[in-house]
Amino acid sequence: MADASAERGDARHFSLVEWASLVLGSQGLRPARHHLRLIERLEEISSGAIDRLMVLMPPGSAKSTFVSVLFPAWWFVAHPRSSVIAASHTAELAVYFGRQVRNIVAEYSGLLDYGLSPQSRAAGRWRTTRGGEYFAAGIRGPITGRRADLVIIDDPIKSWLEADRVPQRDHLWNWYRSELATRLKPKGRIVLVMTRWHEDDLAGRLLEAAADEWTLLRLAAMAEANDPLGRSEGEPLWLEWQDAKELERKRLEVGERVWTALYQQSPRPAQGQLFKPGRISVIESSTSELSRIVRAWDLAATVPDGSNDPDWTVGVKLARDDAGRFIILDVVRLRGGPLEVETAIKQAASLDGRAVLIALPEDPGQAGKTQASHLVRMLAGHKVSATRETGSKLVRALPVAAQVEAGNFAMLRAQWNHALIQELAEFPVGRKDDQVDALARAFNTLADAPESPHRINLALLGR
Repeated sequence: MADASAERGDARHFSLVEWASLVLGSQGLRPARHHLRLIERLEEISSGAIDRLMVLMPPGSAKSTFVSVLFPAWWFVAHPRSSVIAASHTAELAVYFGRQVRNIVAEYSGLLDYGLSPQSRAAGRWRTTRGGEYFAAGIRGPITGRRADLVIIDDPIKSWLEADRVPQRDHLWNWYRSELATRLKPKGRIVLVMTRWHEDDLAGRLLEAAADEWTLLRLAAMAEANDPLGRSEGEPLWLEWQDAKELERKRLEVGERVWTALYQQSPRPAQGQLFKPGRISVIESSTSELSRIVRAWDLAATVPDGSNDPDWTVGVKLARDDAGRFIILDVVRLRGGPLEVETAIKQAASLDGRAVLIALPEDPGQAGKTQASHLVRMLAGHKVSATRETGSKLVRALPVAAQVEAGNFAMLRAQWNHALIQELAEFPVGRKDDQVDALARAFNTLADAPESPHRINLALLGR
């Protein structure tokens, strides 16, 4: 940092790197390689070159020091009259960060060219002498009536118990969409910094919903292929903090699931409580001949509108070969209104051919009977079975799970494999179970279906 600038107190002439080096230098510290990459991205947020930044790093990488402590104080230099909302999983943590920023501002006010307003100096809510405002809040805390030019979300998930619970993940997702995102001013910016906990956590949902809107900085504790920092595979993120030997010891201590999520930022589904999807063989094709094939549907008809998370309409095509093995041939999965659902069912029936039995659910009540009758008429010329579900979802899935565990299931390699495997792995506590329901219907229908005199070679199937 130029001494002349420091003497003048002209803060607008120093970079975030210089600012971080000055503050950390007083503690005998300096930014590491991964911190410099993080600083580059934060400077892009400040300049407006990007407006959504997601920072995924392991515990102990000092990501919060740079994002939630050093960056806000520097932000107010370039954006003196702006408002910042800083959110964390609890108000206590958010206020903790706010106190640290406030103390740094008080200590370096001469250099920053602004200070704390004497009328507002609380740790979680303070103003600057140049019109800036900082507000800290927990995930469940009130932010109604406030607007922000910059939102920092740091560590929104508290524990594994919270991350593993669907209602908790849904609550966080709804809070982000309906409460936090709506507080952002035009041209406002968001920085999300966290470690990954679950494939369906806040970062996972944001990347699934709008990956192209986010600039992603994902750094693993031990480098993988194509590392953003150019590290060789297995190289530690912060050698001065933890070397490879220490990280391997940590890996053994925490277990593979925690390691891949919190340390490698690549969460994987927990081993299913019912299904063992790892025992489903993924095949390219087969010379097996199929005598019985069914396409079973689980129906929904709600269109996503950006504020909901509707169920999926799913059609699973399942066959059994001459050796008695069950093979998942295709999965159709969509979210749409009644007309879109009907179109998908008709298109699948046309492509499958008339030899494939179509299994439809009949919901209780007159409306369910009317819908089933309508679909049966629509599929005239095809073999159709419409029946009511009996027993709970778990009970209906048990026979399928037993065959999966016995290694008697396979699936054709396709793009739908991952979504199906993930849902099976999480069932019955996962966010969705539409594919499981359709698969259970297909399996149970197939078990009762008579053997067809027609033989179809799996290698010739187009789907």
